[in-house]
Amino acid sequence: MLEKSNILKYKHLGIHTQNEYVVYMREDCHVCISEGFEALTRIRVSNLKTSTVASLHMITSEVLLQGEIGLSDTAAEKLRVTGGETLYVSHLEPIDSLSHVRAKIYNQKLDYSAFSEIITDIVEGDYSNIHLSAFITACAGDRMDIDEISDLTKAMIASGKQLDWKKEIVVDKHCIGGLPGNRTTPIVVAIVAAYGLTMPKTSSRAITSPAGTADTMEVLTDVTLSAEKIREVVEMEGGCIVWGGSAQLSPADDILIKVEKALDIDSEGQLIASVLSKKAAAGSTHVVIDIPVGETAKVRTPKMARQLKEHMETVGEAVGLKVKVVITDGTQPVGKGIGPTLEAIDVLSVLKNEENAPNDLKERAVLLAGEILELSEKVESGKGSTTARQLLKSGNAYEKFLAICKAQGRFSQPVLAPYTVEIKAEKSGALKRIDNRKIAKLAKLSGAPQSKSAGILLNVHLNDEIEKGQLLYTLYAESQGELNYALEYYENHYDIISIE
Repeated sequence: MLEKSNILKYKHLGIHTQNEYVVYMREDCHVCISEGFEALTRIRVSNLKTSTVASLHMITSEVLLQGEIGLSDTAAEKLRVTGGETLYVSHLEPIDSLSHVRAKIYNQKLDYSAFSEIITDIVEGDYSNIHLSAFITACAGDRMDIDEISDLTKAMIASGKQLDWKKEIVVDKHCIGGLPGNRTTPIVVAIVAAYGLTMPKTSSRAITSPAGTADTMEVLTDVTLSAEKIREVVEMEGGCIVWGGSAQLSPADDILIKVEKALDIDSEGQLIASVLSKKAAAGSTHVVIDIPVGETAKVRTPKMARQLKEHMETVGEAVGLKVKVVITDGTQPVGKGIGPTLEAIDVLSVLKNEENAPNDLKERAVLLAGEILELSEKVESGKGSTTARQLLKSGNAYEKFLAICKAQGRFSQPVLAPYTVEIKAEKSGALKRIDNRKIAKLAKLSGAPQSKSAGILLNVHLNDEIEKGQLLYTLYAESQGELNYALEYYENHYDIISIE
């Protein structure tokens, strides 16, 4: 039975706070005064159906009237309220799983049960961003052994929906990232599905890059599909390329990733748990992992790559996945386009076998598709790349890609942004270095990925002989303001491309 004194009327405020659940109450609200609530107190908010935990923000204006309460959009969505409903607030009972987080801070080893309790509370929304930051930091810096990484992965798999395709072989791939323009996934899915294998690809939106696979695919088709719609598409076409967040597969991962992005922390243990939990939850059995290695890539040395490879394969086996890791060149961007629309144009040019299609993107996609075909044991060892190349050259992969897009809802042609500026070489010489991180930042400052058609069209690659005045790349933006913003960064960073 709800206490009348603690009931307030919900008012929709329309405040977006990412994954953070926030509750808004007047500073002079009778509930705040009687309960002794202070700003940033964690409190429980309930209705007759469900409840959530939220951080309290105090309102001192007339945005809320006496007896009213507001919620951030994510908290309102969790409680399924829209306006006018009555809500009940109370003090938060202790969150028991935080004792495990504190234990990890002091470098104690956690087991599956501890990780399961932590992940359950994270998915329920009981952890504030401060709690999430503490957990992420406590697990960073090689503070998790292989057993802990395996247990965290298993807990993350169990936290959401798990797809079962009733098939012996379901394939998938993932790239560790750090390379702008490395949009092999749509091409690989098209090739592999055209061969006849099942490949339900759930992809992420951009975390720290100018485009994630889901951002690029959204230029061409619908990617926010329910688990039921994903199943329908895969049963029809053998594959899909969708945003993983909408399917509720390993939902804790989506929450942790946003905080990791803010902290700029990408620990090996949570990276492995993130990738493999998503693959296992999507019902995959065989997974190829691409680890690009380069001075300005995410993985910077061959030694780091070998260690990550070993751990990936060990944890994969522990959670029932057959994992093959491929270590690739990560010294420069892949393809010509950096940004959703520009990358979509590259993908289509490769699939359509156009003469000016970026060869590096094509060869990388053929390599990875070949590795998947061989890992499935449906194609003889050593013949994977040849088989993949034939499927691409014949046009079968492009036909399959179009069919997948249409099954997902539509196929749209990409359209370039209207505002551009050409960046030309200020001297002649050999192109010795492209800074992946800085060129990615430049593309982001131009508006990518929020502005889908913003980004960079790259005209040169490492070791090219450059003439003074030669076009290096073109910046694209959807507004003059965004273009000017990117140019300010360019003018202060002449080492994005180094010519000697």
